[in-house]
Amino acid sequence: MKIELNEQKSQPVLFIRTRTAVENLPKVIGESYEKIMRYLAELGEQPADAPYAAYYNMDMKDLDVEMGFPVAKLLSAKGAIRSGEIPQGKYVSAMYKGAYSQMEQPYNEMFKWMEENGYEQKGVYYEFYFNSPNDVPESELLTRIAIPVK
Repeated sequence: MKIELNEQKSQPVLFIRTRTAVENLPKVIGESYEKIMRYLAELGEQPADAPYAAYYNMDMKDLDVEMGFPVAKLLSAKGAIRSGEIPQGKYVSAMYKGAYSQMEQPYNEMFKWMEENGYEQKGVYYEFYFNSPNDVPESELLTRIAIPVK
């Protein structure tokens, strides 16, 4: 797994933020993506990149999670769908190939890399999903993990 340090520009997004237990996460993410895609269709817009989830905590019984899509420009909010942005800044990122249930390993490698290179994580953890468990076997899932650092 190749770990990189990048400077990222801010990215407009449409998202839904909620709290859920980890076992309900696939259902919550799927429903949220569907709602946002319907709203994007209403607006005549398309996602600008892969869907993402942002994790504000790691409490598996009560995850504080944001699910959304990058968009080309700031769009208006509607109901539970909010408008915002992924902040600009330095991010440590890596592309992970494999099952979501095994994602602790790439996170641990990234934390070790940050420690060895003098970076400290700040803010939330982002995961960008380039394919879906509905379309490919678990071993083929592609997820880019991005962690803001200082």
